[in-house]
Order: sequence, then C-alpha cells, then structure tokens
Amino acid sequence: MQTVFMNRMVKESKQGGKWAEVWIDEGEGVWKLGWRDVEGGGSVTEQTWYEGGSWNEMLHIYRHGLAVKLGEGFRPVIDGIFHDEEEQKGKSQNAQKLYCYSELNYDEELYNELCAWRRKKAAAERKAPYFIATNRLLRLIGTFVPMTLDELLQLPGVGDNKAAEYGAELLEITAGRERSHGFPLDWVQDELDEATYEAWVYKQKELKYKQDLDRYRTKQMLLQGIQNGKRLEAMEQETGLTRRELVEALEQLEKEGYDAESLIAGELQEMPEAEQEEVWKAFEELGDTLLKPVMHRVYGQEAAAGPLMELRYERLRLIRIRFRKETGSRRHAG
Repeated sequence: MQTVFMNRMVKESKQGGKWAEVWIDEGEGVWKLGWRDVEGGGSVTEQTWYEGGSWNEMLHIYRHGLAVKLGEGFRPVIDGIFHDEEEQKGKSQNAQKLYCYSELNYDEELYNELCAWRRKKAAAERKAPYFIATNRLLRLIGTFVPMTLDELLQLPGVGDNKAAEYGAELLEITAGRERSHGFPLDWVQDELDEATYEAWVYKQKELKYKQDLDRYRTKQMLLQGIQNGKRLEAMEQETGLTRRELVEALEQLEKEGYDAESLIAGELQEMPEAEQEEVWKAFEELGDTLLKPVMHRVYGQEAAAGPLMELRYERLRLIRIRFRKETGSRRHAG
C-alpha cells in the first residue's frame, strides 16, 4: 500500500503540545484509513478506522472521525481537511454564533413554555411541530427574549411569513420576561468566547457527519437486503432500526432513483387489491404530500389506533412510493 493522504494534527495544552497524524493508504483498490498518536518519546499508537473497497464509506468515516478529534482539541497543520464547502463567513457565521450562544444560555422554563405552545399549535393545525418552529428557533427566543416584531425578525429562521403567522402569539409568551441584554444582538460577538464557539462548531460537524454515516450505512444495508430478497422484518432485526425508519430510508432510495419494487411488492402482498386501489384513488384525489387525509378518506375519521394504524401508515408510505414513481414517469413522458 502507498500513502495517498496525510495531515499532521496538533493539540496544545498546559502540559505541552501533542501531535498525531490522520492518513489514507491505497493499494489494489483497497482503502485504509487511520489515526496515529505520536508520544513525546517517539512511541506510536495506531488505530485503523476503515479498511475496504468503498471510497464513499471511507470518506464518511473520515469526516466523522476527524470531527471527533477536532472536538477533542486537535487542530490541523494544513487547513481544508474536510474537503467540503462549509466555511462559515459573514452573515452565516453571525447566525451560527447566535445558535451557539443560545444553546449554552437559553432559559429552560421559557423554552419549555414555547415547546408546549408549539405542541398545541401543531395539533390544532395538523402540522409537524418543526413546521411551526424548530428547536433552534425556540432556543433563540428563550435566550434573547424578543419583545417586538422587529426584534423577532432579527432572529435567524424568522421571516415575514412566520412573523405574520405566529409573531403575536410568541411575543405574548415573552412579554414581561426579564432579559440581560437587548437588541440588536451585536454584543454576542464579544460575549461568546472564541474557543467555546470553535468547540461548538466542531461538535456540530461531528453530529452532522455521524448522521451522514448512519444514513449511508442504512442505504447500503437496504440495497443489499433488496438484492438478497429480504423483508423489512429481517432488516429490522439486523439493524436495530424501526420499521418506520426503514420505510423512510426506502422513500429516500426511491427519490435517488433506486428500484425497490421487489421489497414493496413483498410487503404489500397481504394487503387486499381493492384496499390498495382505494389508497391509490385517494392519492389521485388528495395528492401525496400528506398521509393523514388519505388515511381518513380510506379508513374513516376514526381510523383504528395502535398497531393497526402503524401498519396502515406503513402501507400508505409504500404505495406512495409507487404512486410517485408512476406519476413522475408520466410527467417525464409528457
């Protein structure tokens, strides 16, 4: 094997500096990725992070493993080690600093009250809670406590539409609350310690790349399972993922152009044809964006709860994959 990439990493501390190397070797189509700690006396401890034939899997592991080491305090001698476009500059960096500060300083009592408001609003409007407001936005409000519509609009993630739709109710919750700083939020730049912010940024990278790696591995497992004729029950046992998580991953596969019809057919073979036709008609009439209206059209407003409801939703998702594939083919043909 020959080394095709290596970067030295340095970790400074009160006890002195420590250095390590991240490296990639290649030979006859096999990739090997690892981490090498170099002690003061010259002794070397080496870890192999990956060895195999998939460049894509290795890249996911490289990014996640490196983000973990950066979170531990290691810094690269040569920048650009992620080979992506995630430089945080200008307005984007300002927003990231507000997110960082809010995650470290939000008022938990106010945040919980905002979450309770969001749950009620989501139930009343039949929307997913994150469509109303993300956790990040609620933490921002719980930290900076806007008192006016203009102040609310200064928070990342709040546009004119959201302010018009929910601003009055949010400001009713924050009214009369104490806050240690006012608007505008330029003061955050000076108050937030640069080392704290840098550690937070690397933690976000670690979480992101871990999610990317998990999604990649789920995708490969699904593709292999489909090729081997496996059903969802077997994949559930092998991976520890829920059936819903597997079906959501299956939906993503279809979006990327993979064919999962053999698995879908196997899962739907016990569903009566007449019932499948009713679901298909409901998608034609109501669209395929939301599943609940289709559920109510086919099974009634009081659709059974418990395991039967979960099974029905699963089947709706599987039929929706077919429906989207067919309607998409029609659009391209037209």
